[in-house]
Amino acid sequence: MLGGIVTHPSVVAGIDFGGSKIAVAVCDLSGNRLASSRVDTRVGDGSPGGLAGARAIFDRGVRITRELLAAAAPDSELDAVGVATFGIPAEDRVRLAPAIDGWESLPLGRELRAAFPGAQIRMATDVKAAAAAEYRWGALRGCDPGVYLNLGTGLAAAIVAGGQVLNGEAGAAGEIGYNLRAIADVGLSLDQRVPLEDAVSGLGLARQVSARGLARPAGAGAPTAADVFDTQPDDPELADLATGFVTELSFHLVNLAICINPARIAVGGGMAGSWARLQPDLERALNAGAPFPPQLVLAEFPHEAPLIGAVALAADAAQQQRSPGRDAQHVAADLDGHRRPSPVWLAGDIS
Repeated sequence: MLGGIVTHPSVVAGIDFGGSKIAVAVCDLSGNRLASSRVDTRVGDGSPGGLAGARAIFDRGVRITRELLAAAAPDSELDAVGVATFGIPAEDRVRLAPAIDGWESLPLGRELRAAFPGAQIRMATDVKAAAAAEYRWGALRGCDPGVYLNLGTGLAAAIVAGGQVLNGEAGAAGEIGYNLRAIADVGLSLDQRVPLEDAVSGLGLARQVSARGLARPAGAGAPTAADVFDTQPDDPELADLATGFVTELSFHLVNLAICINPARIAVGGGMAGSWARLQPDLERALNAGAPFPPQLVLAEFPHEAPLIGAVALAADAAQQQRSPGRDAQHVAADLDGHRRPSPVWLAGDIS
């Protein structure tokens, strides 16, 4: 209390816009969770497409964030918002974001600043945010270099070297979902070939299941990638899909390991739920094909790392705002100590 005025601690928010879900957390400035929520990205088959659909998804994330703020920190100032998203976010668009129609045309930065006036806004590609979280507190801690492999709706990797996540000139480092799949692809533009992500990802695998006419039991809904690994021992066609998926993924993962020579590869994303099926074949391929095979491990936060990374972005921005006159390098050095936000908020499941 200052001069009889009751003050309330400031808070930050993290939002993870994923291809299949939106996750939100409100935290104090140390990263302790005050409230969190998770909803499906799409609501029903009648959702609009194009930019209108993308805006509806964005608005849903904003609404959930505001509801959490009102419930958990009604009198607190929102210092910063960190956002992780599929694709490469910018003020006026999101590049390389085909998972949701219209998302590439969304002026994400401008929309966020309009939605949360006065708050610092920080954005990052979801996989890079996840890699940063795993490097700070998780399975890649102390690894130089390290690789975070995201197996989710899409496919991507992030490379950590020298304590930093490698962005690349256009922010697209690690976008292995665009890899060529065969020698015949050389010289073809993206619209003339099938990129790796269209075959080796959760969405790609689900499409292959549907294309082959394979279905779940009546009333069970559309087939998912998890169905392939959960039921494949009893179904030759699903077994064939699973084998092809893991073999092609292994091919590209081994080449990535040869190129980067990481100490460890941590695997996260929605398909990490099938880790017991994926890990033996991937590890066998790495041990056989890479001159110096890295460790292959499940991520510490296989499903929440992008959200943790988003919270960290927001907390770092808030700390920088509270250190006027200091550049980002000095603030980052401060955050290397105990004041760096920690994922304590993960105690308890996101509802």
